[in-house]
Amino acid sequence: MKKFFITILLFLLFATSVNLQSKTSSSSSDKKFDKETCSCGKIPLKGKVKIVNSFPDFKVQVVNSFPDLKVKLVESFPDACGKWQIVESFPDFTIQFVESFPDFKIQFVESFPGVR
Repeated sequence: MKKFFITILLFLLFATSVNLQSKTSSSSSDKKFDKETCSCGKIPLKGKVKIVNSFPDFKVQVVNSFPDLKVKLVESFPDACGKWQIVESFPDFTIQFVESFPDFKIQFVESFPGVR
């Protein structure tokens, strides 16, 4: 009887760990840039952004031409596509600046942010 309970317990632990692992693993297909909804994955690309050095939501490359998204840095009301407010706490998403293999490319602008 004791072996039966131990076997059931081990099975439940294994099944739970596999389920959690499948929910937390992210692939590059999860982070596909969508121009129609101005989002990457299921996260809209507007709002409060924190810049990190590791474990970002998105890897971003800054370019001078042909960006996926034009970004305007604002001090308040980052409520439209491409308007970002840089914060240190309570971000909507996090980014890491990279030189290669980005999830999407951005260009900093002073006017007309968003997707073109």
